[in-house]
Amino acid sequence: MSDYAGTFAIQHCLSSFCGSIFVQALSSFIMEEKPHIQIPRVKLGSQGLEVSRLGFGCGGLSGIYNAPLSHDDGCLILKEVYSRGITFFDTSDLYGDHHDNEFMIGKALKQLPREKIQLATKFGIIRLEGLQFTVKGTPEYVRQCCEASLKRLGVDYIDLYYQHRVDVSVPIEDTVRVVYKSFTIVAIPVMPCTPWPSRLFPMGELKKLVQEGKIKYVGLSEASVDTIRRAHAVHPITAVEMEYSLWSREIEEDVLPICRELGIGTVAYSPLGRGFFAGKAVVESLPNESTLAMHPRFSAENIEKNKVIYARLSDLASKHACTPPQLALAWLLHQGEDVIPIPGTTKLKNLDNNIGSLAVKLTPEDLKEILDAVPVDEVGGEREYSVFSNYLYKFANTPAQ
Repeated sequence: MSDYAGTFAIQHCLSSFCGSIFVQALSSFIMEEKPHIQIPRVKLGSQGLEVSRLGFGCGGLSGIYNAPLSHDDGCLILKEVYSRGITFFDTSDLYGDHHDNEFMIGKALKQLPREKIQLATKFGIIRLEGLQFTVKGTPEYVRQCCEASLKRLGVDYIDLYYQHRVDVSVPIEDTVRVVYKSFTIVAIPVMPCTPWPSRLFPMGELKKLVQEGKIKYVGLSEASVDTIRRAHAVHPITAVEMEYSLWSREIEEDVLPICRELGIGTVAYSPLGRGFFAGKAVVESLPNESTLAMHPRFSAENIEKNKVIYARLSDLASKHACTPPQLALAWLLHQGEDVIPIPGTTKLKNLDNNIGSLAVKLTPEDLKEILDAVPVDEVGGEREYSVFSNYLYKFANTPAQ
């Protein structure tokens, strides 16, 4: 649950009473035995970035599908995430009111070894009045966002810096080289690079951020095949972040193959179907603060249709002696080591449940049986909130140069 839904209006904090109860419950849980599962480390893409096999989507700590946690409570969760071996933290300058999520992570990082954490954040989506959004990628704005994120996070560098959505107003070659007004960032490792003419000022701006050591690797999110290929011809891309789960498998037809062809890692956001495969709106009601009430797949009509899919997966999970979310994540983990799921949660029991997916072993026959239980043509509702439907990767082609 790492993407942009956190921009919706959310509460600023829990009441002091609820916060106290949360801390007491959390402290009690921490004292219990933790799962003894070693989380492996893998290469994300082919540019040198190494991350934990599971990442952690931090956005939900600041709201999105539930009430936001206080910074103290969120920091407790993040420290437990790290202690269990998950070192890949994913956030955005969009998550939470007034960039709350980056501030929260910044506080947690002060209590953790920064050099052992792979920190990813994003820029480029701007919230307008109401529930309207736009994309911006001018050189000045990129530097402004990067500097602001560094300050909020309290760090000297960002490991993986994504442009949250593609700027489709100019050719991708121009946006990468930045010959004109705005650009889409592509992944560049912090290494000596070929000098660029000084007249290419915007590219010089990105080059400065890289040379200054403020960015290590940079990626794209919800980028089309054409955009990825054309961008990669200019500079190598480290990772592309896409929605990928049992009920959102479109990228298998296009984006995933091109990423593998070019040696690009895939970061899977919403790997549990925005919590659906963990039972949201099925075995538990949606919190009053949840934005999922506005999501097409969680509408009254569609959720009844989708409950049938959940029931099938639940039956299969029983067969494999695991939980439905574990089976859903295990299926995703079996799609290849170049696919890194980043599930998020506000509950430690869910965190441990997610980690347990690493122990679920599936045969090719098992994988087929799971797919048969979740036919995408039977899923009710579109995969995206209507306010973001125009920014899906299918529409992220840029003009020819």
